[in-house]
Amino acid sequence: MSASIARATVKAVSRRKILPTRAALTLTPSAVNKIKIGLKVGVRTRGCNGLTYTLDYTKQKDNSDEEVLQDGVRVFIEKKAQLTLLGTEMDFVETKLSSEFVFNNPNIKGTCGCGESFNI
Repeated sequence: MSASIARATVKAVSRRKILPTRAALTLTPSAVNKIKIGLKVGVRTRGCNGLTYTLDYTKQKDNSDEEVLQDGVRVFIEKKAQLTLLGTEMDFVETKLSSEFVFNNPNIKGTCGCGESFNI
């Protein structure tokens, strides 16, 4: 498997009412503007808390991927990541020191101190 091409941070969202949506993942306008071609989101075991997101640019959907189409942008979710992303908002944040995708996920029970890994 290839190395991830983008950086992602995890944030546990507390006391957020999960609104019913048709898509497993919603994108903020900032995230939509950053994704030019398809993006594949997955999870893998890593870090001190168990799971971390993987991000890879792609144009093709695999058989088991779920496709989210929003504002002309396609995001493919790997099968293993589909349940962990339900109700999640994906944002893109730029600061003077970093630029990264941020997952605001109401399903997360805990994160590590650096924000790279999480558990459900």
